[in-house]
Amino acid sequence: MQLPGVETQVLADADAVAAAAADWILEQGRAAVAERGRFHLVLAGGTTPEAAYRRLAERPEDWTGWRFFIGDERCLPVEAVERNSRMALSLWLQPAGIAPDQLAAMPAELGPDAAALAYTPVVAEAVPFDLVLLGMGEDGHTASLFPGKSLPDNVLVMPVHGAPKPPPERVSLTPLALASCRRMLLLVTGAGKHQALRQWQQGEDLPVAQVAAAGRALVLLDRAAAGAD
Repeated sequence: MQLPGVETQVLADADAVAAAAADWILEQGRAAVAERGRFHLVLAGGTTPEAAYRRLAERPEDWTGWRFFIGDERCLPVEAVERNSRMALSLWLQPAGIAPDQLAAMPAELGPDAAALAYTPVVAEAVPFDLVLLGMGEDGHTASLFPGKSLPDNVLVMPVHGAPKPPPERVSLTPLALASCRRMLLLVTGAGKHQALRQWQQGEDLPVAQVAAAGRALVLLDRAAAGAD
C-alpha cells in the first residue's frame, strides 16, 4: 500500500513496526544530538507507540540531550493512567532513568483552554521539533485532531471540546505545530485501521493525511493495516 504525499513501508506485524520505530527513533536522536546537541521528540499515545516505548526503555543510551513533548493529552488528573504523559513516564522515561524534567508535559488537568494557553509558549520555544511521533485512529484522526472538526491554521496548541471518543475534553498540537519538524514518524497497525487508510489513499480529507503530508512523514504499517493479510 502506498499513501499519497508520504513514504510508506509495510512490515510483517505490530511487533515489527514497534521494533523498527524504536530503532528509527534512536537513530534520529543520536544524529540530532551529534549535530545540534539536543533532540526534541514529540510523543504519541496508543498501543503501537507504547510497544516502541517499552523497547526504548531497555536500550542502553545516553538520554542527556533528549527533551520530550506531548502531541495531545486527555484532560484528566496528572496521575491518571489514561494520560499520554503518564504512559511515557511509566513505560520509558522512569525505567530508563531519564530525568522527569526532560518531559514537558501538557498541563491538561487545567482544562482544555487554560492548558492550550499554557503549553503554547513551550511549543513556540521548541519548534522545529526534531521528530514528531504519531499514531492514527480507526476514524483517521491523529493526535486529537478528529475528522469533521475545524482545525485552526494560525495557532500551535488547541483546546478540544466534544471529542467523539472519551474523554471529550482534550488538548492537542495543531497541524501547524506538528508539521514544524525535521522528521515525522507515523505508526499504524491492525486491521481496524485499513478502512481509514483506504480513504486516505483515495484522497479523502482526513486529519492524518493533512498532517502527514505537511510533515513529510515516514509511515510504518503492518500487513493487517495495509490489507495484505
